[in-house]
Amino acid sequence: MKVVARLSLLLAVAVAATAPARAADLPPAEELMWKVAWNQGRAQDARRSFRYRQRVVIRFHGARNRLLREEVSEFLIEPLPRAIRKERIHFRGTYRRGGRMIPYFQPHYQYKDLDIDGDLISELAEELTNDPDARDGISRELFPLTLRQVRSLDFRVIGRDVYRGRDVFRVVFTPKTDWTEGGSPWAGEALIDAADLQPALVTTHLARKVPLWLRTVFGTNVRHLGFKVVCSRLEEGLWFPVSYGGEFALRALWFYRRKISIALHNTDFERADVSSRIHYMGPLEPPEAPADARPPAPSSPGPTP
Repeated sequence: MKVVARLSLLLAVAVAATAPARAADLPPAEELMWKVAWNQGRAQDARRSFRYRQRVVIRFHGARNRLLREEVSEFLIEPLPRAIRKERIHFRGTYRRGGRMIPYFQPHYQYKDLDIDGDLISELAEELTNDPDARDGISRELFPLTLRQVRSLDFRVIGRDVYRGRDVFRVVFTPKTDWTEGGSPWAGEALIDAADLQPALVTTHLARKVPLWLRTVFGTNVRHLGFKVVCSRLEEGLWFPVSYGGEFALRALWFYRRKISIALHNTDFERADVSSRIHYMGPLEPPEAPADARPPAPSSPGPTP
């Protein structure tokens, strides 16, 4: 028993001695996220140097998790001097009718006059994967780590970790003000690469539930709404989103219920050999964040056979 007591005491002393050192290793949250936001802006420009393939899958499930609708698209993304060209090279959709899944081969297809699934699946594809202001098409609003967006969030660095073999800071974020008052609707967690100060993984969820009055009066609710993006290091200092997805349950007007999932994958990256492209020149020191920008410390063509 004496040996056990001594070992317990030594362990307690060791933990107490190392805790301050671990805390001292964590950077101030506001400084860290300002640099990350700065790097995010530069990374958006650097991504114009690459061509790649993108695959998007959206699925709607109904009662008993039965698949009701699916659309699969593949794109070739080509860089342009001030934008990207997104060419659809493959599309296949299916919808359930009776006990069979019927294929179709044109986007925005509707198989009946009131095709809610057809309308909604097209809108989601545009809104969530085809942001014209993003070099990868992923909506920036879902992952609020840009220079403009960090102003509306509170951040806390809660520790260090190892993710995919690299040292990362674990950061949680919440909106400063409620989204009903103009604040960000998102809260979540980010893993920030400690060397490059780029997000390696970001997960988001709604910071608050759909208001009770909206659920009661309009019979509308969204549950478990959240998204995750995984970024990969293509070269020193340059990171690119390689996968992005989310799943949530939607109820609208009391009678419409769906479980919706979306998955996007970027692959086959290749640097474009065009002299006008912007090339990433390595990390630069960002300017000091302004005081007010720093988060406080702690009928379409029918089916083709």
